[in-house]
Amino acid sequence: MSSPLDWLDEHARKREAAGLRRLLRPREARTGLVDIAGNDYLGLARDPRVAAAAAEAAHTWGGGSTGSRLVTGTTRAHAELERDLAQFVGAEAGLVFSSGYLANLGVITALAGRGDLIVSDALNHASLIDGCRLSRARVQIVGHCAVDEVARALAERTEERAYVVTDAVFSVDGDVAPLADLAEACRAHGAALIVDEAHGVGVFGDGGQGAVHAAGLAGAPEVVMTATLSKSLGAQGGAALGGRAVMEHLVDTARPFIFDTGLAPASVGAAAEALRVLRAQPELAQRVRDRARALHELALAAGLTATVPVGAVTSVLVGDPDSAVELAGVCAEHGAAVGCFRPPSVPDGVSRLRLTARADLTDSDLKVAAGALHAVAARVGGTA
Repeated sequence: MSSPLDWLDEHARKREAAGLRRLLRPREARTGLVDIAGNDYLGLARDPRVAAAAAEAAHTWGGGSTGSRLVTGTTRAHAELERDLAQFVGAEAGLVFSSGYLANLGVITALAGRGDLIVSDALNHASLIDGCRLSRARVQIVGHCAVDEVARALAERTEERAYVVTDAVFSVDGDVAPLADLAEACRAHGAALIVDEAHGVGVFGDGGQGAVHAAGLAGAPEVVMTATLSKSLGAQGGAALGGRAVMEHLVDTARPFIFDTGLAPASVGAAAEALRVLRAQPELAQRVRDRARALHELALAAGLTATVPVGAVTSVLVGDPDSAVELAGVCAEHGAAVGCFRPPSVPDGVSRLRLTARADLTDSDLKVAAGALHAVAARVGGTA
């Protein structure tokens, strides 16, 4: 007898033919590869101070938070982390979620709803896109970093409330949104600006305070930020940051906050310690930007086409999904783990290898990366 899920087999065959099957490849604690694929931008995930803080938090509070934030899932450590994150980025208050993805869903769906307008950048992260869809607001997608299109959409709207949603630093190409100009358009047309700082905090701006802070928008009443704890801060979780009234509204109405178990204490402890390290060593942010530029220059020297990084990310353009998978394998054969981005992570025809820098990449690591990139270039007919 047939199953109502038999269609999955045909779906899998089509994805296989298109080079779009995805596989989970469990890694060992030590792989022997130079990691330029992960998002541990400041190299703090394995920092002994951060690991020790995670262990201490687990011993103090237990392996889990035991409940939702509104029941038993808020510890003193959660509240202290929220205070310290807000102070670091210049916001009035903060609220910790169990992931950056849920922070985006929570903020957008709590603020925007039916009868509102959301103006969304065409290259926004999937979590922002999903938040827009779930909000039930009218969503107008505009060109990438197209401030004029944003202003036009806001000026021509019939809705009373409007929100502009954008990444701060975009996760694939590594470019930065024109936040000051977007904020000006929002002020001119009575809209709020929601900015995802997942790839900005810890990397962009003085001491890694993020793109919002660098744009002079820290504490601006019309700006709401989200962030992740799983990249520069080497832990797990997410946060919303902004005005106190916004955070109180999220506590009252954000379903991904109300109905989700609170972030595990170990992750809270790790993120809090990583933030302390960053504040004590603000040069880490400049260091990771320097390493990203070095990776970009190595890609160009190998004869490859790569995006110019403003944060930790540079992408080597490949084209088709099969080539991206093959060339990521070439990099691994030459000692470097790189990201492999294919649809739906990127549009058709622009699959790529994504290289992510870390502040603790050594000159020896960069030599390995150079060898891997030259091997890629030789495979595709570039300069070897």
